[in-house]
Amino acid sequence: MRLTRYFLPVLKETPSEAQIVSHRLMLRAGMIKQSSAGIYSWLPLGFKVLKNIENIVHEEQVRAGHIPLLMPTLQSADLWRESGRYDDYGEEMLRIQDRHGRDMLYGPTNEELITDIFRSHVSSYKDLPLTLYHIQWKFRDERRPRFGVMRGREFLMKDGYNFDLTKEDALHAYNRHLVSYLRTYERMGLQAIPMRADGGPIGGDYTHEFLVLAETGESEVFYDSAVTDLSFGDRDIDYDDVAQCQSVLEEFTTKYARTDETHDEALFNEVPEDRRKVARGIEVGQIFYFGTKYSDALGAKVQGPDGKPTAVHMGSHGVGVSRLLGAIIEASHDDKGIIWPEGVTPFHVGIVNLKQGDAEADAACESLYGQIEAMGLEALYDDRNERAGGKFATMDLIGLPLRITVGPRGLKNGVVELTSRRSGESEELTPDAALAKIAGIYAR
Repeated sequence: MRLTRYFLPVLKETPSEAQIVSHRLMLRAGMIKQSSAGIYSWLPLGFKVLKNIENIVHEEQVRAGHIPLLMPTLQSADLWRESGRYDDYGEEMLRIQDRHGRDMLYGPTNEELITDIFRSHVSSYKDLPLTLYHIQWKFRDERRPRFGVMRGREFLMKDGYNFDLTKEDALHAYNRHLVSYLRTYERMGLQAIPMRADGGPIGGDYTHEFLVLAETGESEVFYDSAVTDLSFGDRDIDYDDVAQCQSVLEEFTTKYARTDETHDEALFNEVPEDRRKVARGIEVGQIFYFGTKYSDALGAKVQGPDGKPTAVHMGSHGVGVSRLLGAIIEASHDDKGIIWPEGVTPFHVGIVNLKQGDAEADAACESLYGQIEAMGLEALYDDRNERAGGKFATMDLIGLPLRITVGPRGLKNGVVELTSRRSGESEELTPDAALAKIAGIYAR
């Protein structure tokens, strides 16, 4: 993409309403624009990152054997009355009526709707296990929406639901989700720690939140610092292997790590003092096992092996897709701007032409641009007739992992400059060597 043909409304000044780093940088980098309190338009750069995050979530869910579908944003209040949650959920639920006077709501979550789909189409234990998920916009009418996409009213979320014949099968589904989430977050360059949490209005007494440590986190967390040494890495997991998934869960949840709602001071004090840490965390996902709570309330039963109706065991599993974008920025930035991990970056490489209009520099940039695109990578070519300082500031602000700088002086020596946004290190290479290095980085 040539910057002269792109829509990138960067801001030089930080808007006064932005209180945290991710909100400030997303506004300054032209990624979002507030439409109303807690509701944002996603501008092209922000939308590209959002789609990259969404694609990773999809890929890892499918890898784990989960099946995508799509449920509506508006739901009938009748289902929520049937489950008993319509009056219990609170003012965060946006309740509306259609033109016929029917009570509707803008879905904050989908347990009722997915259970209704299940009970309408699944009647035998032979159709189990089953895990369905979707990625859809949600709405929760927060009293004080703030911090940009971190605590907005409208947000994009992956929510999945498992249906199993027994508690043991449902707990395997729980473990399977934990494994897939660990892989998902690491692909985004994040270390998200699973922490024992509270079920809240969704329910269930077996639940973990995934939290990214950050000073701006909304939750106080207590943890054994040894958990930060854990990494899922590139290990190969058979999601049908009960023992293997259980082993991963034990590895990542045995050491103390809890949110403030479930913190146990006595247990925490058993951790060696030098490893006891108290910090803030950003929630980016949560998994629940809640047994037969919704299947009992909504009549989601199957014919069991003995021929008798049996209520299915369920769990729900969420990933805050739009919130992840803010969490990544909170975890990966400096005083110049964003530093995107390679897995989610909107463009893989930035190209800066130091002398737009110079025939040799223009030709070199065009050649690099075409060869990068031919690799299957995306480049953002700053072909504006602007001063070099302004071009560098824009590239630093939007945070692309790699930058190629092309100018007449370097070309006379047969080199361009390749710069890492994360390390700040630059090296002069021939154009072919720079391209080879870029290819190697993205082939990992």
